Amino acid sequence: MKLTFDADVEEFRAEFVAFLDANLPTEAEAGERPRSSAHVPEWARRWQRLQFDNGWLLPGNPPEFGGRNASILQQYVHLEELAKRRIYHSFNPQGLGIIAASLLSFGTEEQKRDWAARILRAEITAALGMSEPGAGSDLAGLRTRAVLDGDHFVVNGQKVWTSGAHDADVLLTFVRTDPDAPKHQGISVLLVPTDTPGVTRRPFASVCAEDDLDFNEVFFTDVRVPAANLVGELNQGWRVATGSLGHERTLLWLSFSDRLQDLLEDFRPVTELDRDHYATLVMDAQALRLLGSRALAREARGEQDVASLSVLKLLGSEAVQNAAEHALTAAGSGGLMHPNTTAPYTPWNLDNFSSSWFERYVRSFAGTIAGGTSEIQRTIVAERVLGLPRS
Repeated sequence: MKLTFDADVEEFRAEFVAFLDANLPTEAEAGERPRSSAHVPEWARRWQRLQFDNGWLLPGNPPEFGGRNASILQQYVHLEELAKRRIYHSFNPQGLGIIAASLLSFGTEEQKRDWAARILRAEITAALGMSEPGAGSDLAGLRTRAVLDGDHFVVNGQKVWTSGAHDADVLLTFVRTDPDAPKHQGISVLLVPTDTPGVTRRPFASVCAEDDLDFNEVFFTDVRVPAANLVGELNQGWRVATGSLGHERTLLWLSFSDRLQDLLEDFRPVTELDRDHYATLVMDAQALRLLGSRALAREARGEQDVASLSVLKLLGSEAVQNAAEHALTAAGSGGLMHPNTTAPYTPWNLDNFSSSWFERYVRSFAGTIAGGTSEIQRTIVAERVLGLPRS
């Protein structure tokens, strides 16, 4: 098999490459690093707006939302070129990939204009309020309540693991609006500005580093949210939730493929066992790329295969984790040390050139949790790919 693209896709790629060559921020311009996944330094805001204005932010979107109505294959080569340079089109990934995308799918025209467009233009940043202390992977178990009171909802409850919440301007928040409905029903979605009275955000460190403040606890105490901030229909939030995660997963396998390739380039096998592990990981990387390409071709033909995304997510996230684990084991105690690298600092290199193998290993667990845990993916594969009974 030879994987190639038609002339129109390669012309699209060449145009984007020319844009990058002419407009990428220099190291001097881009000195400030983001401090969380919802903190976008001013230089990065300018970079994101430039992409938006030229249709390169999310090419699959219409022009008024930062794109150029690109095909799925054109969107693929766009991400491929970004990955080659290890650069980001936004430092608020959940804002673009989940929240703005969900608003464009389920929001009103006013929400698209007042919230989605501003997120895409980096005028504001957003965080995703899904997980709770008792409802992590099981979103349907959430308890945060919202009661309609006139033209406002009154919200009470708590979220946790809310990445970037302390720097975000708005939270896409999943709440229970009908406590008597079955578990997967009675859920609604609200846009909650973080400066609303009663919203408290508490960032906390991760296992990776004490200064890695991205996770948050978020508390809602009698928070009044305009009813106009309801996204989608009342009590139909599960539909928004599955759509939100669908946006996150569509080309997620490509990011795992790129991360796996980065790990393989940095890992140097020494012993026979190291070489055996390395060969397995190379095969995993090739399998992921080929399976992803097949899924991409199906989507380009207009065929829907949601279950295949679970296969790709499961394979990609666990292959990255296995690669990091083997590299850490091979490095021994040296895996706890920061690598001695001559690679130049750039603001794009947030992980690889500044992290020990231990840090890269523990960070890999995010990939097997975010966007649906490996256990959830295995259930989907069992039922929808293998046809096994739910029991």
